[in-house]
Amino acid sequence: MPASLATANAIAKEVYGPRLEKQLNDDVVALRRIQRDSSNIITETSGKYVTFPVHVRRNTGIGARNENEALPAAGQQGYAAARIGLKYLYGAVELTGQTMELVDSKPQAFVSALDNETERLRTDLSLDLNRQVYGTQTGTLATCTAQGPVTTLTVSDTSLFELGMLVDIVVAADGTVLAAGRTINAIPSATTVTISGAGVTTTTGHVFVRSGNWNREWTGFTSIVAATGTLHNIDPTTEPQWTANVDANGGTPRPVSEGLFNVMSDTIKQRGGKVTAIFTTFGIRRAYANLLQQQRQYVNTNGKFDGGYTALAYNTMDGEIPMVVDRMAPKGKAWFINEDAIKLYREFDWKWMQHGGGDVWRLKNTGGNDYDAYIARLVQYSDLGTNRRNTHGLVTDLSEN
Repeated sequence: MPASLATANAIAKEVYGPRLEKQLNDDVVALRRIQRDSSNIITETSGKYVTFPVHVRRNTGIGARNENEALPAAGQQGYAAARIGLKYLYGAVELTGQTMELVDSKPQAFVSALDNETERLRTDLSLDLNRQVYGTQTGTLATCTAQGPVTTLTVSDTSLFELGMLVDIVVAADGTVLAAGRTINAIPSATTVTISGAGVTTTTGHVFVRSGNWNREWTGFTSIVAATGTLHNIDPTTEPQWTANVDANGGTPRPVSEGLFNVMSDTIKQRGGKVTAIFTTFGIRRAYANLLQQQRQYVNTNGKFDGGYTALAYNTMDGEIPMVVDRMAPKGKAWFINEDAIKLYREFDWKWMQHGGGDVWRLKNTGGNDYDAYIARLVQYSDLGTNRRNTHGLVTDLSEN
């Protein structure tokens, strides 16, 4: 068979398609738990957004009367229309023309090269989506301090940066881009990062984002699990039940305690919700484990839960739930999540973009110049959402161990 883009297209689909979902589920923590059940993945969307009703008010037509008094006025249930706009997510693979020629002469070598690239892309996509689970649609990686002009900048935390990552520095208040397409050249410490290009002057109102991602990412836990702010087109100032439960301490760190966790769990229960997992950091998990040992509570400190998942156990009124540790979870926070009420809305799972007559591969063209290389892109239209905001909670301002 002669080397052709048609042959390469077929092989690309065969190499990538059957194994993507399994790889995503195996490689991440939060995303794997969200996708643990098909009922958490909603595919009935319009391609741009998904809408559904949310029950927010009870029938008020209830009352007690004496003989021959007017009966209570009829009431009705109250609903609000939630609307979730899908986010458009992409990934790309590039192979040189020389590699493409292997389709004819050494097809297995071509498959190996393509498989190597797609395997790495699977990992990159899964990690990036797992990061977005905890964020907001803004895509903030870290916040800046007042400094500059410098190329080695002090930030709140560098744990989400990677060498070679392309980033923008953005004014959080209005989305103005101060520096675009800068490369992360070094990560000298947990709070400093070195970027390419000229020095940049920043203030506390500036943030780092993946290049081009400002206000285009998933609606993550930071937006969903909040006591204020419009979510899914519903304003909690109008519908007070549309709030999550947040226990903060004004930015001052405080020790992890069973009391804090019990209050949050009870608050969610009192609002008719439940918690199925606590998502947190290694440091907070260690602090909680130390607390149990100090109090001589050794039972079920390493529980085994559905699906063979092993984790530190926390007791609620509904039974034991796992304390799930994720290296991408924001520091100082413990997220009390009802996973049954977190949904992944998507038009389709990752798939190849097909151009014109169905071609996966396109000739590389940069700056008006063609190159002896081909690019294939993956696409997914999706977003996270919740159908019950008040069943989730957040205990923040916690001290890491």
